[in-house]
Amino acid sequence: MKNKQKKSLRNWLIALVAIVAIVAVAFLAFWPTDYYIESPGEAVAVNQFIKSKNKKPANFYLVTVSVTSRPASILEYLWSYTRPYSERVPSKELLGGQTSAQYNELQNWYMETSQQNAIYYAAKKAGKKHSLKYLGVYVMEVQKKSSFKHKLQIGDTVLGANGRRFHSTEEMMTYLRKQKIGSKVTISVLRGKQKKHFTGRIVKVKGTNKPGIGIQLVEHVTVKTTPKLTINAGEIGGPSAGLMFTLESYEVFTKQNLSKDHKIAGTGTILPTGKVGIIGGVDKKVVAASRAGAEVFFAPTDNTSVKASQTNYAVAKRTAKKIHTKMKIVPVDTFDDALHYLKKHYQKEK
Repeated sequence: MKNKQKKSLRNWLIALVAIVAIVAVAFLAFWPTDYYIESPGEAVAVNQFIKSKNKKPANFYLVTVSVTSRPASILEYLWSYTRPYSERVPSKELLGGQTSAQYNELQNWYMETSQQNAIYYAAKKAGKKHSLKYLGVYVMEVQKKSSFKHKLQIGDTVLGANGRRFHSTEEMMTYLRKQKIGSKVTISVLRGKQKKHFTGRIVKVKGTNKPGIGIQLVEHVTVKTTPKLTINAGEIGGPSAGLMFTLESYEVFTKQNLSKDHKIAGTGTILPTGKVGIIGGVDKKVVAASRAGAEVFFAPTDNTSVKASQTNYAVAKRTAKKIHTKMKIVPVDTFDDALHYLKKHYQKEK
C-alpha cells in the first residue's frame, strides 16, 4: 500500500513539474515585452515594382530591415541576443507614441513620397517630360505642445494657412516662421476628400525652436512623366529605397543597362533635387545585401545631422569589415555619385 502511495505521489509530482514547465515555456513564448526586434531583412529586385512599357533589367536591389509585427515575447527577446545584428528597440522609440496601425500608415506615406521623388528626378535626369505637382504636406506627427494636438490627425494633408495656399513645403515653413509665437493661425486641411479648417496658435517647434504649428511632416506630391512610369512596392514601407528606385527608373527611361548585369544593392532617401539622405538600420542592410550576393552597396554620406564617423557610409564600412564581406561599400551624397560610379566601372564592359 505504501509503495502504491509513493508511486502515486511520484507520478503526481512528475505531472506537476510537467505542468509548471509547460506554463513556464508558454509564458516565455507568448508573454509580450515592450520591445520590437529589428534584424537583417532581404535584398529585393526593384524592377518587379516598376510598371513601364520599356524593359526593366533586374540589376538594382533595395534592402529591407525585418521588424517583428508585434512586441517580442520574452523568449524572442532573449533569443535575439544569440543572433548577430538583431536589435531590441523599445516600442516608444519605434512607434513614437503612435499605434502600430498609425506607424504602418506613416511608413506607407513615406514610401509613396519616395516613389514620386524617384520618378520625378529620374525623368528629369533622363531628359524626359516631367511635372511635379505639390499637393500639400502629410501630417506625420503632432507634437505635444502644438495647439493642433487634438485637431489634426496623422495622414491629414495641410494645404495652406490664413487663406494662403502654399506651393512647396519650404514656402509653408517660411511663412509660418515669420509669424509671432502665440499668434492665431487658421490652417486648411484635406482629410480624405473633405476639406476642413482648424484654428490654433503658433508655437516653438520642437527641435528647431522656430515658430510653426508643431507637426512632423512629409511632402505630398504627385508626378507625371512621358513615357508613363509607376512604382508600387506593395507592403514595403519607408523612404529608404529612394535612391534604388531612382536608379531603376533612370535605367528604364534611358533604356540602358547601367550595371551590365552586376548585382547592385543600396539604400538612401531621394529628394527632387537628387540629394541622397540617410536612413536607419544600415548595418542590418549591409548584412542582408552581403547574404544576397550583392557586389556593391551604395551608402549615403550625408552628415548634416550626425558626425562623420556616424554617417551611413561610415557604419556600413565598419559592418562590412566585421562580417568579412567582399561587397564594396560605395559612398553617395547625390544620385550623380551613384551614376558616375556605375558608368566608370561597368559601361566599358561588353
